[in-house]
Amino acid sequence: MGKIRDLFKGEHGTFFKFVAFNVTLFIVLWFVGPGNTVIHWARSRSELRHQKKQMELYQSEIEQMRRQVKMLESNRDSLEKFAREQFYFSAPGEDVYVVED
Repeated sequence: MGKIRDLFKGEHGTFFKFVAFNVTLFIVLWFVGPGNTVIHWARSRSELRHQKKQMELYQSEIEQMRRQVKMLESNRDSLEKFAREQFYFSAPGEDVYVVED
């Protein structure tokens, strides 16, 4: 610790003070200054993680819908049941009653 103190009080003390001030200023601006900062990087990384989770959720929903479409295309009874439940379709002469909570 004494050697560092001697640098700031010695022959080149003004220069070392200038360098220490500029390095400190640079580090502070790097963390909180305008533009591309460490805080900006952290926020971007967090946003990227959130978007990746959202993509995984959408991929699973897409896969589930593909399986449902494949099932509906292969089985006429399930297609008819799906149409009746989701879109309230009916055969000619049938009455449809919709009960909602």
